[in-house]
Amino acid sequence: MFTKIFIFVLIFILSQEQSHGALHGSTKKMVDQANKNGPYLGLVIPNMFEMNPLLDNPHYKSSKLVIDYAGRRFRFGKIYKKPVILVMSGMGLVNAAIATQLLLTLFEIEGVVHYGIAGNANPNLHIGDVTIAENWSHSALWNWQRYGDGPENALPFEGEDGFTREIGYLKFGSYSTNGEDNLLNNVWYQAEEVYPVDGTPEKTQQAFWIPVDSDYLSLSKTLEKMKLEDCINTTTCLSTPPKVTTVQRGTSANIYLDNAAYRNFLYTKFNISPVEMESAGVALICYQQRVPFITFRALSDLAGGGSATSNEADTFSGLSANNSVIVTVEFIKLLTGRYNRKLLKTF
Repeated sequence: MFTKIFIFVLIFILSQEQSHGALHGSTKKMVDQANKNGPYLGLVIPNMFEMNPLLDNPHYKSSKLVIDYAGRRFRFGKIYKKPVILVMSGMGLVNAAIATQLLLTLFEIEGVVHYGIAGNANPNLHIGDVTIAENWSHSALWNWQRYGDGPENALPFEGEDGFTREIGYLKFGSYSTNGEDNLLNNVWYQAEEVYPVDGTPEKTQQAFWIPVDSDYLSLSKTLEKMKLEDCINTTTCLSTPPKVTTVQRGTSANIYLDNAAYRNFLYTKFNISPVEMESAGVALICYQQRVPFITFRALSDLAGGGSATSNEADTFSGLSANNSVIVTVEFIKLLTGRYNRKLLKTF
């Protein structure tokens, strides 16, 4: 009876500790102790479907330490002797941003790697390819223009630190099957308001394209000759061997894109290749906190550009998830080797 009461009280105390959103008691002690073994490389992963291949990877060694906080689970381990923290973000930009900010706030993080699967807007790439985008954007922050106004008309609140017509717009009338105008009119793409940690508080900056870390990008280019998985089983294989490739741009939105017309628009207008739902959230937080980051996204479907009778993601998403993990692990191996070489030069 005493044991049951003790367990109940302990659970109540821990739940109260986390419900107030501040670090107290045992959780604070665990975080403080973990940070003594840092800094860590943070891995932000959209869901368990994409995390499980890493947990099963022979090069990931779990330390058995797990810290649960604010609805997130932080898993500790090493990849090629590199201390890492894994956190599942959940679907969408808000979840990705929250998970990344918690990771950077709680722990000593030297850099962030984000990986997973994505749709493909680039007709020159193929399912299974792993893309390394140089820049990321959030492409669903819009100013929706009233019907009757056009490109020559100013937007409400247009001006310094306000809405802009500089990035570009989508005209719905261009996609009417009967060639007529459309009451939905135009949407204008807008930059995010960002507040860098080294800037003036409450003084906004504008950012649409967020670049990945230049050192991480340079290092990742050596991965382009990697061999990737191309078969699900003995009878189902990709028609084109997958590759690792650097692309100019990727984009995120809280939209699952499965529409050929919009896919083509994004590629033609912005030269976008991977399209998905989380990377820009990770990118924006890392950009504001001045923490290096990079994203590896394996293409699992054609974002609406494939057959009208089937969705490629149903068949190849598992293979693509595995390929994103293979590339991520190899990148961490390179990162660890570079760090060790720099360490030797200091002696």
